[in-house]
Amino acid sequence: MPIYAYRCASCGHAKDVLQKLSDPVLSTCPACGAEAFAKQVTAAGFQLKGSGWYATDFRGNGGGAKPADGAPAPAVGDAKPAASDSAPSAASAAAGGCGASCGCA
Repeated sequence: MPIYAYRCASCGHAKDVLQKLSDPVLSTCPACGAEAFAKQVTAAGFQLKGSGWYATDFRGNGGGAKPADGAPAPAVGDAKPAASDSAPSAASAAAGGCGASCGCA
């Protein structure tokens, strides 16, 4: 059942009322008794809960999105670690360290 917001134009009393769609619209204010109780226009209240709404959430094969060129997407564990700038390369290690910037010489 929807919840409708009502407000009295006479006294300003506001109330949310749980009503069926077939119920008549209320017109009498419960606070002051005036016939100025009117239904208000309100935004629909809803919440999206869960992990999210993505195109990959509803795929039946369990796979993620594939690249456009047709090449298979890399698996999660296939990524190679990036070379660190602070680690000496093989050439600099053979030459006697990393140039003494780290104190290994």
